[in-house]
Amino acid sequence: MRERLAGFLLMCVVVPLAVVGYLMLVWIGLFGPNQRGRAGVRALDHFVNATVFDGYAWESISSHAWRVRETKRWARVVIRITDRFQPDHCMRANKREQQVVDLVLKAKLDQQTIF
Repeated sequence: MRERLAGFLLMCVVVPLAVVGYLMLVWIGLFGPNQRGRAGVRALDHFVNATVFDGYAWESISSHAWRVRETKRWARVVIRITDRFQPDHCMRANKREQQVVDLVLKAKLDQQTIF
């Protein structure tokens, strides 16, 4: 119960900042430096993967899709769409990120860290 309360209080701060961050990302994407825009999009990608697709917070949607392509229909759709823009995008993303996923799981950094 304490963890849920702490999470709720944290989200009361984080969600408004996320909205501001998204608006800034739109502005930076149009007028700002490419490096900063890419970092923001990457962070948003990881956030959406963790919340919408129930993936790891340190993994992109593309990498997650490749990892679960055999069992999840949404993953096959993501792979099909990204292949139109960049062939083998999801496979390359997974190859690049799988080492990080393995390291985090081995170090048990995915387990509860509060309370």
